[in-house]
This record gives sequence, C-alpha cells and structure tokens, in this order.
Amino acid sequence: MNLTYKEAEKFLFEQLPVFERTGGDAYKPGLDTSNSLDRFFCYPHKNYKTIHIAGTNGKGSVSNFLASILQEAGYKTGLFTSPHILDFKERIRVNGKKIEEDYVKDFVNKYADKFLPMHPSFFELTSTMAFQYFKEQKVDVAVIEVGMGGRLDSTNIITPIISTITNIALDHCQFLGNTLKDIAREKAGIIKRGVPVVIGESDTHTNSVFLDKASEMESPIILASNKMQATMGGTTEDGKQIFNVFKCGTPYLSGIKSGQIGNYQQKNIVTTLATIEQLQKQLEISTQNIYDGFENVNKNTGFYGRWQIISNNPLTVCDTGHNPAGFEYTVNQIKNQTYKTLRIVIGFVKDKDVTTILKMLPKNAKYYFCNADSKRALPAANLMNMAAEFGLQGDVYNTVKEAFNTAKKDAEKEDFIFLGGSNYVVAEAL
Repeated sequence: MNLTYKEAEKFLFEQLPVFERTGGDAYKPGLDTSNSLDRFFCYPHKNYKTIHIAGTNGKGSVSNFLASILQEAGYKTGLFTSPHILDFKERIRVNGKKIEEDYVKDFVNKYADKFLPMHPSFFELTSTMAFQYFKEQKVDVAVIEVGMGGRLDSTNIITPIISTITNIALDHCQFLGNTLKDIAREKAGIIKRGVPVVIGESDTHTNSVFLDKASEMESPIILASNKMQATMGGTTEDGKQIFNVFKCGTPYLSGIKSGQIGNYQQKNIVTTLATIEQLQKQLEISTQNIYDGFENVNKNTGFYGRWQIISNNPLTVCDTGHNPAGFEYTVNQIKNQTYKTLRIVIGFVKDKDVTTILKMLPKNAKYYFCNADSKRALPAANLMNMAAEFGLQGDVYNTVKEAFNTAKKDAEKEDFIFLGGSNYVVAEAL
C-alpha cells in the first residue's frame, strides 16, 4: 500500500469494523486477535510499565489526571484513550503530544496487508498501534483506558502495575449484561494476579464481585470512596475548580486546583489520588507533582470535552456524558447554574438508554433536538417525540450545526446553553 495519511485514516474507519460508527456489528469480544497482533510485534507493552483503567464513567478523566501527574513527576508518559472527539490522533499521545500522521500512515502502509487476514476490528488494530508506538517512543509508563468492559477488551492483554475501576453503572448492557453485578464481573476481568486494584466508587451491589475477584487473584484491593472524600471549594480567577480532599475524615490535600471542572470530578479526583497512593510505592511522585498534575491536566494531556466552557456570552457548555449515570451529574450541574432561559442542544445514539435520561432532564428548558453525523444517531424527530412524553419541548434540526446556531441566535446574554447527549454532538459543536 502507498496511502496518504487521510487515506490511511479512511482505511482504518472504513475497512475495519468501528463500534463508534456502526455499533454492535463492530463489537468483537475476545482476545484471540489481540494476542495474535501482540505476538507479531513481540509484545511491545512489555517494554514499559502500564496502568489499566476501566469503568462506566470517569475513566477518561482519571486516565488524563494520572497521565498529567506522571508527566509532572518527570516520566515520559503514553496515554491511550477512546473515543476521540475531533481527531483520530487524540487517542494515542506521548506527554500530551498526539501520534504523528506519518506514523499512522506508515503503520497502515507497512502492515495492513498482513493484518487483514486476521479480520481485526478498528479497536484491536489501534490498540496494537498504540502499544507499538509507545515502545518506539521509549515511554517510561503508559496509561491504558479500556474500550468497553474489561475481561474481553482488546487492551486486556497487558499486565499493569496497577488496575483501576472507576465505577459501575448500566451502559452497553447488550454486550456487558443487564445488571450491575454482570457489568462488574466484566470490568473485574482486568484484575491481574498480585496486581493492586483500586475501585473508585464503592457500591453495595458490586463490592462483593470485586472483593471476590481480588481474593481469587491475590490482589490487594483499595475501595477509594471508603477512604477519601472530596469537596468543592470555589473557583480560581482563571476558571479552575478548587477541591479539598479528606482521608478518613481528616484534611489530606487542600486547595487542589483542577483544570477539569464539574461536580463529578470530586469522585474522579478521589479515584486518581487512591491510585497515585499505590503508584507512589513503585514510582517517585511528590505532593507537588500531584497538585501540578491536576492543575495542568488540559495543557499536559490535551484533555477537553468534560463540562467544557465554549463561550461566556452567553455561557455555553458542552459535556460528553452519554449514559444515565453520567447525566445524573450533568443535570445536577445544570441545576447549579443561574440563567434567564435554559437552552439544551441534544442528540443521542440509538443504543443508549435515552428514556431514562429524558426522565432526568429539566422541563424548564427550550430543546434543540438534532441528528449527529453517525449511522448510530437516533433521528431527531424520534427524539422529539420521545421527549414530549416527558414534558420536554423543542424543535427538530437536521444537524448539530443548525441546532447550535439557532440556539445561539435565540439566546440572550443571560441565558445558558448546554450541548450534549453524545460525543458526536460535542465533536460537531466544537
């Protein structure tokens, strides 16, 4: 092959099954292909330390927080996350710098013909690309975010120095199971023998699953939320949010300035700190590194899309939360805002529990229902009809751009505009 970068990117998205675009047809559980790809490259992830992050919500924030803190501690840090928002290269970073277009192009040109007979999924191949890239970049440590679930996820071929599971909520039920315990069992699959595991949010429905699995694997287990709590303490002049963390009821780290704002970051900060405590037994990470890592997360890792302020006149915010558990935090955050009129630009994909989310959304808002540019998008007209059953009123727009532009045109400076529902809505808005 002799593809340009754009052609190579198109190949990845169009020749391989991509879950984010086609949904279940691209879901390929099992590690056979990942192990075959891993053997082909001589197990690249064994050349550096890895940290494995799973969970229903918060794993993106925790992954970026950890990577930022490790960078501040002087470690050359790889970061593999998904999905991307604007650019494929966002998925694979070293010290915050996206993978080079030439690397992606050369990787596809050199290896695609060898891989196609294996019929890899998009995620299997991009995971392998990340592991090999990190090896060639000679990273010290890589933070690896699980794609979906854990036990059968393509990333679960690694043996990390620590595993972290942020929380458990109902999402991707058609693949992971219909109960919290079922989903917890899938995510507990990343627990490796003798490797410490941090559970971010303790839950009576799922604790036994994790405790039993950790016992079976002889892995030390830390229930972070039983040990630490974070409270919010206002904002700085430059818009960062201040958090105070308590450990067993005693002040632990006060005045943490976070580049990522939003009420839900309280839980993610606790999960991150519990993970860092364990990492400090193996790596040199100072308290100052922790403070700087939280404060500089956006600059260090290029992280965005979580309660991100797009504009201040009127205040306009987007957030990539897209399941009921995520929207619980989003709705509470919206309630904390002051505004004359609340305007919500929203669209979903078909395989989410849209009904449960619609029940949560505020009725005192003007809605702009839109179609995101994805085969998985729930048609905006269908969404409007579903929303009407819950007293949510608004109009239908064919594109996110049209919906967002109309909301901006309608808005006065005292209004508040929120955009969300799916990553696609946020991507197109940005």
